[in-house]
Amino acid sequence: MQLVTDCYDADRLLVARDDLIPGGTKARALPAYLDAIDAAGEVVYAGPVYGYAQIAVAYAAAATGRRATVFVAARKKPHSRTLEAKTAGAKVVQVRPGYLSNVEAKARGYCELVGATALPFGLDDPVFSQLLAKSVIDAGARHYSPDVVWCAAGSGTLSRTLATVWPTATINAVAVGKHVEASGGIDEVYSAPEKFEADARKPPPFPSCSNYDAKVWRFVTGRSNPHLTHLFWNVAA
Repeated sequence: MQLVTDCYDADRLLVARDDLIPGGTKARALPAYLDAIDAAGEVVYAGPVYGYAQIAVAYAAAATGRRATVFVAARKKPHSRTLEAKTAGAKVVQVRPGYLSNVEAKARGYCELVGATALPFGLDDPVFSQLLAKSVIDAGARHYSPDVVWCAAGSGTLSRTLATVWPTATINAVAVGKHVEASGGIDEVYSAPEKFEADARKPPPFPSCSNYDAKVWRFVTGRSNPHLTHLFWNVAA
């Protein structure tokens, strides 16, 4: 899908609308990644219930004729994103206790048992990053020349990837969960004030993932400069 952008603040702020893609930004490269790593017929992803990668994995597995299994913390009422992953074709395994290290351990054990391919947290793999950068460039990203790029950072995969797409831009990452280092092309790291599981208190005026991308908006607004173009990468909704 070609890159779609909205304009704000007299065209000095661009918003990349990857929320329009089923599965969001990472779905751009996931099918090619699964083929590149010669993934098994079943792929497994372990992550937080609030995350969007579970949905991207579900769509990509379906698109490549594979089965997706996602491991998440058990809840009395499954999170809406986990339900979306299930609707997209993923098998959902709920884990107790639900802290992430235990969810990941259960996923690894399952992969060893059935021969499935475990996908890294946040798809933090140089092979994936290269494929994602190529897909973003092929989608027309370099028709834009932002001075500053903003995005949410969970694992930091997207931030580092966008740094290779626009190597001369300042890359600002907003950490929404664990600590993210200003490295690998990331120039500045800000920390969202909300807890990871909480929704953004100052969301943008367009669909945006409430636990991730929406938390970036408060940092982007108010930082415009008549001499600089900012681009906010909205991964998903």
